[in-house]
Parts: sequence; structure tokens; C-alpha cells
Amino acid sequence: MAGTDEAVATGVPGARGADGLPRHGVDRATFRAIAGARGGPEAVRLLRAGQLSKRALLLLALRRAAPDDDGYREAYAEVRALQRADRVRWEEVLLQPELDAWAADCLRGLATGEDVPLGGLGEFVRVASGRALALECDGLSWAPVIDHAGPRRVDYGRSPAGPLSPAELALWDEQLAQAWRILARRHRRHAEAVAACVTTIVPLHPAPGGEAVSAAARRAYGAVAASLPGDPVLLALALVHEFLHVQLGALLDLVPLHKPNGAAVYHAPWRPDLRPVGALLQGTYAHLGVADFWRAEAASGEGDRARAEREFDRWAAHTGHAGATLLGSGELTALGREFTEELVRTVHELGLFDRMCGCPELG
Repeated sequence: MAGTDEAVATGVPGARGADGLPRHGVDRATFRAIAGARGGPEAVRLLRAGQLSKRALLLLALRRAAPDDDGYREAYAEVRALQRADRVRWEEVLLQPELDAWAADCLRGLATGEDVPLGGLGEFVRVASGRALALECDGLSWAPVIDHAGPRRVDYGRSPAGPLSPAELALWDEQLAQAWRILARRHRRHAEAVAACVTTIVPLHPAPGGEAVSAAARRAYGAVAASLPGDPVLLALALVHEFLHVQLGALLDLVPLHKPNGAAVYHAPWRPDLRPVGALLQGTYAHLGVADFWRAEAASGEGDRARAEREFDRWAAHTGHAGATLLGSGELTALGREFTEELVRTVHELGLFDRMCGCPELG
């Protein structure tokens, strides 16, 4: 499909399929911008609309699967009333990160005959708990919630660190404010995207050796989980890295980029274990953002320039090699190949991968 304004997936937002139902999609220019980790708030808005539709459909499916559940019927009616009377609040409810996983788990439980407590929908309708922040720097605002008390419906792969004490929350407040200043002043494009997408921070315990960790969950759009690294630059980096995981997950809900994971596994330069194609694509995409982050750090004239250049060299090379592995895997869809070619092209534009590897530019 040539051209920069054609739609990928099933159509542009507002289009309708052969069955007359509306369809979400991604226009070609936005698709390529997302592939290069340069989609910005415009791409976030498009992907956010897809998440709203998915979650609305999940709740409708639960209503139809359990028509006699009084608690769910009442909560669902409240959600529908919000949709008519207060669209902003309705979107806030549906986009609470862990609602997706909760609804999907309930549907699976009903399908297998389990006794599923559907009254949990009411917990999402109530105002979200947590520490609400209002961060602003150089005219750019971000208002995340530190969700430290749970309950957790999503496994972020690490142990959650909560509830937090007032002193621990104050430390989070301070480090997030510092990280936000770094993003707003030195990584403006990424900061704008993070502000548009990331609504929730989930504190984690560090790794057993004390190393900082971060994570994003496939069915928790809008959430970044992390431990405090002690260095606000690394916290800013974690926000960019995990945001890109979240963004790619939302894109995959609209556009299939690879075949279902099979038996084949591949080398990821940043891990000792082999990874299936889906995990390798996720890691490669997120590390494009890591390379871009360190490039901007090196160019900013702030902080440790030698560290930034060293990390840039490392992650640009890793990302380029992993992208080449993906392109040679035979497991990408046609759109997945186009996505990965654009990703690798962006690595070339960063200026390092050619020098290190002598790889030719993509045609």
C-alpha cells in the first residue's frame, strides 16, 4: 500500500466496515510516526479511542453474559448514565488501567462456569484512589496518580510496593517532579506523549539486588509500574521506555504486526534468554525510545555526557540488531514488516547504527 495518507488496519476513525459497524484504524502517516516512536499526543488520542471502544465492548459482553447479576446490572447502568451525562468522567472510568484485565478475567471465568464477582465494576465507577499529582514545567502539565494501595488486578511481573507511608509518598512526589522537569526540558516530544497517555504510576519494590525495575502490562493501558531508581534521569527514562510498551500494546489491539507466538525464539541483545517474536518486537520498540532518550541527553549539555554517549551507543546498536532479527524472522505481518522497517530506519537516523555495524540504509 503506497502513499502516506492511506489507512492501515480496517479504516480511519469514523469509517464503517462491510457490516455497517464503525471501525477504528490508523492512517499511514500516524502509523509510521508511531513506528519511529514519534507519534506524539495525536497518536495517543487515536490509540486511546481504540482503548475506549475495546473496554466498552468488554463491559457490554459481560452484561450479556450475566444478565441476571443485579450488582453488575446496577453498576453497568451507572456507567451508561455517565456516558450520556458526563463524557469526561465516563472516559476516566473506562480508562482506569486495570479495568481491561478485570473485565477479560471475568469473561473467561463466566465462560468456564466460575462464580465471578461482577460487583467489582462498581469499584471502578467510584473515584480512583491514590496520590494525585499536578506536575508542571515550562508550560507542560502532567497529572498522574500514584496508585500505591491496590487492589492489584494485573501482574506487573514485580512485587508491588504499597501501601506507601507518607514519607515514601513524599519521596515519590519529589522524584517524579524532578523526572518531569527533565522530560519537559530535554525530551519535550516524549514528555507530551507521556502526559497524554500515562495516568497511573504503580510503585514496585526494586530487584533483590537493589537494582531499579520498571514494567508495563499488556492489559493495563495508561499505567507505568516502577521502583524509585534514586536518579531522576533514570526515572525519566523509565517513563519513556514503559510508555512505548503501553503504546505498542494499544496499537496491537488495532493492527496485527506479527503472527501468533509459536515455538520459534530469538536472541534479544539485552537479555540472556531467547524471546518469542511478540516479546522481541516489544523490547526492540521500547529500546528505540531508550536510544533516542540517551541521544537527547548527550546533546542537551546537561548531566553526564560521557554516560549518555555510552548508553546511546549501546542501545542504538542493540535496537538495530534486534530489528534486523525481526525482519529476518518471517513472523511479521506485512504491516509488521513495514512497522519494523520504519523502526530500523529511525535507528539509522539516530546516526550510530550505520557507523557501528556498516549496515546499508533501507531503501
